[in-house]
Amino acid sequence: MATLTPTPTSLSFFSSSLFLSSSSAKLPQLSLSSKTLPKSSLSISSQLSTIPILSFTGEKIGETYLDLKSAPPDTARAVVHRAIITDLQNKRRGTASTLTRSEVRGGGRKPYPQKKTGRARRGSMRSPLRPGGGVIFGPKPRDWSIKINKKEKRLAISTALSSAADNTIVVEEFGDKFEKPKTREFIEALKRWGLDPKQKSMFLMMDVPQNVLLSSRNIGTLKMLTPRTLNLFDILNCDNLVLTPDAVDFLNGRYGEDYEGDTEEDDEEEEEDEEEVATEEADENADAAQ
Repeated sequence: MATLTPTPTSLSFFSSSLFLSSSSAKLPQLSLSSKTLPKSSLSISSQLSTIPILSFTGEKIGETYLDLKSAPPDTARAVVHRAIITDLQNKRRGTASTLTRSEVRGGGRKPYPQKKTGRARRGSMRSPLRPGGGVIFGPKPRDWSIKINKKEKRLAISTALSSAADNTIVVEEFGDKFEKPKTREFIEALKRWGLDPKQKSMFLMMDVPQNVLLSSRNIGTLKMLTPRTLNLFDILNCDNLVLTPDAVDFLNGRYGEDYEGDTEEDDEEEEEDEEEVATEEADENADAAQ
């Protein structure tokens, strides 16, 4: 068993072990399986320490574990960095546009004669040197999207989840516990689970009931995600990760060692989900801009 230095208490961008400098990097605590993989393998299997299962009242009722693929320590930071840069860059709409001096309306008449005025010669009022003129080397509409392999993106997500193991808890299904939307009751539940409402927490559930969604949406530090909306940014940006038993089974099946790969139907569904998520984010940004 190889035991590495434990992770810091926070998983934010500035404290996550995946984004520390090489001289002061603190690697997550992983219990490597005794099975030795060849050096040519792109990933290693890491069975993390057991994760407690809490009831709705905050009592410990069992234990479970995450058995996820994780990138080797010497390449984990690069894999996650490439994936997060891809996600952030693909969100850019690329609609910023400026006008050059030839595109600005007006400016066809010479402002004043070339000579005998004592002033600098000028041929147009739409020069970039004048107010109201064109813009030099300004932005133009462009496509910012870049490509990343599906296996590499999946490996980055599983590596980030592995690094968050120390700050992860599993809570039994609580969708039927909220008879009506009540933010105060949800905050009390967070405190029973040992979570600080002022810290960033991410919930991963297979399905978010309506009452749970309405009870949690007013908490600015909370993210309620499903497998369709699971993304690398929210994993790295949260301080605590909360899963349900069904979500644990999904992660072990989707990002575990026994995952065989996507079928054509899975690929189509994943592409449709990504398009829907991108459309929803674009609509939210448009509403915020208005």
